[in-house]
Amino acid sequence: MTWTLLYLRARRVPLALAAAVGGGAVVWGLCLAFAEDPDVAPTVVVLTVVLMVAALAPTLAGPDEDLERTGSLRWPWRRAAHLLAGLAVVLVLLLATLFTEARFGPAALVTRDAAGLLGLTALCATVLGAARSWFLPLGWTTVAALYPQQGTWGAIVTWQGQSTDTRAATWTAAVLAVGGLIAYSLVGPARRDPAE
Repeated sequence: MTWTLLYLRARRVPLALAAAVGGGAVVWGLCLAFAEDPDVAPTVVVLTVVLMVAALAPTLAGPDEDLERTGSLRWPWRRAAHLLAGLAVVLVLLLATLFTEARFGPAALVTRDAAGLLGLTALCATVLGAARSWFLPLGWTTVAALYPQQGTWGAIVTWQGQSTDTRAATWTAAVLAVGGLIAYSLVGPARRDPAE
């Protein structure tokens, strides 16, 4: 068995991929069956993105992070590739719907929110661990998507639910995406509490 297959199995990637892709496909199917407008509502798009990210979050840590930290392999670029692959999964699935009769878009919204939410999840993984890394992104996004605020500070706080032409929301997502990528790549997930 190759190193890549062992890595994917140890991080439960096949199960997480099935959950993320299956969840996105179910929402798409429901929108296809019941929506009168081919363009899916932005709130549904944002919540679908965060649900897919939450499904991928547990893959950010292996079963024994202490063992990985002592290994001779260089982990930063592998962690970065892992995050970028997760981003690609979300983007490919949702942007493929732009060619169907239930479109998850615009593409800028999907890209901004997927990158920002994966970055936020990665930041949470470095502080809280991968098992709890989806709590803050899911809760924050649910509130922000349902109750977007006006003004610069409102756009920063509720960046997930803002329109794509809001600069403050785009910059917030970019900072979270880059910060999460760097922090997770260099530090990795937080160590588990031995009592767990």
